[in-house]
Amino acid sequence: MAVVSDPISDFLTRFKNATMAQKEDFSAPYSRMKEDIARILKEEGYLWSYEKVGEGPHAEIKAKPRYSGQTPALKDLKRVSRPGLRQFVGSDEIPKVLGGMGIAIVSTSKGVMAGHSARKQNIGGELLALVW
Repeated sequence: MAVVSDPISDFLTRFKNATMAQKEDFSAPYSRMKEDIARILKEEGYLWSYEKVGEGPHAEIKAKPRYSGQTPALKDLKRVSRPGLRQFVGSDEIPKVLGGMGIAIVSTSKGVMAGHSARKQNIGGELLALVW
């Protein structure tokens, strides 16, 4: 497998490509951060389920995108913070995606959470991605 310089972007791109191709599921190399992002996507209704498959360095995360008929729940996403350009926001600067129809994923000192949860708890952090 190739070395990926931005594993979170790789995971999100695999998710987006799977939904656009209407795949039943997709997999990506496992990391705890990706599992936290998948948990948020499941809680917010973008994934049916996800699971960790395997152990050690060859572990993968396998996820099933959510569809409504033939229409995917995910319309688009944007990776905001990346290794070369980190984007940090305060709790009052967390964007509302499409007027509240989408979510912002934020890595905070209390873990990875959706933007509305971070705003409610008055916690800022690294703005990872915008999903709608």
